[in-house]
Amino acid sequence: MNDYQRIALVIRYLDEHHTEQPDLAALAAYAGLDPSRFHRLFSAWAAITPKDFLQCLTLSHARQLLRQGESVLDAALTAGLSGPGRLHDLCVSLEAASPGELKSGGAGWTMAAGFGESPFGSCLVAESPRGICHLAFVESGNGEAEWVGLQEKWPSARLHRDDATAARLAGRIFTPAGHPRSRSPLRAFAQGTPFQVQVWRALLHVEPGTLVSYGRLAAALGKPSASRAVGSAVGKNFLAYLIPCHRVIRETGVLGDYRWGRVRKRAMVAWECAQVLAAEHAGAVD
Repeated sequence: MNDYQRIALVIRYLDEHHTEQPDLAALAAYAGLDPSRFHRLFSAWAAITPKDFLQCLTLSHARQLLRQGESVLDAALTAGLSGPGRLHDLCVSLEAASPGELKSGGAGWTMAAGFGESPFGSCLVAESPRGICHLAFVESGNGEAEWVGLQEKWPSARLHRDDATAARLAGRIFTPAGHPRSRSPLRAFAQGTPFQVQVWRALLHVEPGTLVSYGRLAAALGKPSASRAVGSAVGKNFLAYLIPCHRVIRETGVLGDYRWGRVRKRAMVAWECAQVLAAEHAGAVD
């Protein structure tokens, strides 16, 4: 069992028992670790203590972030920004496939693809000549199902297994905000309709630690009645985390479903919130 799997167990437990405000000893016992080791593991993963992390999981906190997200997203789109906001150090340039590229399925391309580690478990990363074109978390035991999914997405491309490149890309993608390496720009390449790409580009403006609802995302795009279509576009994102569809939640503050699991979505939202809180605490100390 890797670190994320242990953390995911604890998050599932907190989902069911957060109203009881379980203490360190209870969480450690559930994770099968002694309190000292659990505290070190959790703090290394989240950058803050389990107690502070619990705050990041609460529904009231999600609603607070949702309210903040509306103004942040609207301001970013109104300003015509082409990249992430102030807190989002990870700079992603998203290019869309042309109709010809969509039809070709990657014909004539060689893609480097492989498995790497992230704070949220193993992931499959693929890079095309135009940029990162696939990022999926491994749900199957050996990643075979995810590899087949990649082949189906790019049926005419030649896939070259390269775990070293995948590990390098994962290291850049999942570097916590504020780290110098996270400022290195990344190119992403997406297959989608013009509307889907429009939604995915808008998501790049939603900063870590900030959430937005499907309805507010649709309104920010000038299509206030298209929340269902926005939800469909969010669900068709094949660039996990890189295009942050995990930051979209329901109007009520409920996180909702996620292609790679609701627990993983909750972990991502809370992990990003924890990174922001840790950065704020560090700034206050300085």
